[in-house]
Amino acid sequence: MKDRYGRTIDYMRISVTDRCNLRCRYCMPDGIESLPMSEILTLEEICTIAECASALGIHKIKVTGGEPLVRLNCTYLVCRLKAIPGIEKVTITTNGVLLDQYLEELIDAGIDGINISLDTRDRKRFQEITGSDCLPEVMGILKRASDIPVPLKVNAVSLDLGRENWKGLVELAREYPVDVRFIEMMPIGCGRQFPAMNPQELLAEMTEEYPGIAKDPRIHGFGPAVYYQIPGFQGSIGFISAIHGKFCDGCNRVRLTSQGFLKTCLCYEDGSDLRAIIRSGGTEADRKTRLTEVMRDTIFRKPAAHCFEQPGQITETHRMVSIGG
Repeated sequence: MKDRYGRTIDYMRISVTDRCNLRCRYCMPDGIESLPMSEILTLEEICTIAECASALGIHKIKVTGGEPLVRLNCTYLVCRLKAIPGIEKVTITTNGVLLDQYLEELIDAGIDGINISLDTRDRKRFQEITGSDCLPEVMGILKRASDIPVPLKVNAVSLDLGRENWKGLVELAREYPVDVRFIEMMPIGCGRQFPAMNPQELLAEMTEEYPGIAKDPRIHGFGPAVYYQIPGFQGSIGFISAIHGKFCDGCNRVRLTSQGFLKTCLCYEDGSDLRAIIRSGGTEADRKTRLTEVMRDTIFRKPAAHCFEQPGQITETHRMVSIGG
């Protein structure tokens, strides 16, 4: 469907849990308590909302968390989402720690792509950032990339950790058939005070290091990343620059939190409580009708743009892990 500004909204990011097996300092540091499961949508409730979303024109779904693979039966959910008429693509974003355990199940369920969050290749630094010594597990998956029958991407937050750090990540695209994407830090929750790089400065440094880098015109997914190619590399390098490369005029997404709140923009608390509707009285058909009506109205009223460049106007107060990655 289209919102009031004429943008086609066809992509929903669904958070299935606020729990995670890592404690990244800019996202979910130690001390953050998880919500009781009674407040989290059941898998059936997620599927019901996805069915209504599909009827409104949502064709692509990203399963996120927290860490989605800590949610019991996450791979079953992927299978169910893939079976919904109108849903064309289902992908997942994971920290990769449990991916080896669930990879075959995800492939059998029909997953269309896997994004792995990784901010450094230095084992000591990885442990400092995440609170866990799990880098070998993540690298083990990347080393198998050429044998995995679905596309792999690496998502790296543009942390200000020096040239050697980002260069190590960029080199993953030379060594393996994976795209490496640098995501600008969102000024939400713990990320507000974390040192990060301006993506324009990062690209300038990359151009110095790799003078042959050039724009990649190919489509790599259904998000806002701008891609570049480096001669001799198997994968491409992408930038998702929400602040310094604002892409709101082409935004095609909405987000469903693990608690069932439909958000139309990361920057604002605006949205609708779908959990209240799906757990209300009446027949299933009545609830689906109300869900569809509320979702249609909420999506139509999606804001024209975020205001991250004006922190005083940001109304979102939740941590990123509560919203969904």
